[in-house]
Amino acid sequence: MSTVSTHVLDTALGRPAVGIRVELEREGKVIESGVTDADGRVRDQYGKSVPLAAGIYTLRFLVDEYFTKDGLQHFYPEVIVAFRVAELGQHYHVPLLLSPFGYSTYRGS
Repeated sequence: MSTVSTHVLDTALGRPAVGIRVELEREGKVIESGVTDADGRVRDQYGKSVPLAAGIYTLRFLVDEYFTKDGLQHFYPEVIVAFRVAELGQHYHVPLLLSPFGYSTYRGS
């Protein structure tokens, strides 16, 4: 069974980003969703309740509310990261490094 996990770090503040809703989508449909905790992680791995098949998935990070709650100007209301599940049984970790005017991501471990 393949699983997906993620975490978000606010690089502008140098700490985990708390309270960001993250949705896992396939073919335009939300499969699962979660919210980042005090460590910036969505604790439940995606794919445990809904088995993931090979294919292209999207993690949608809804960051608008995260920035607006503190009155911070920001450029991106959401960050969308598309990735491929190619090998079944693998774990896919997709971290997001976030700031008000930029972001980066990579395949983690």
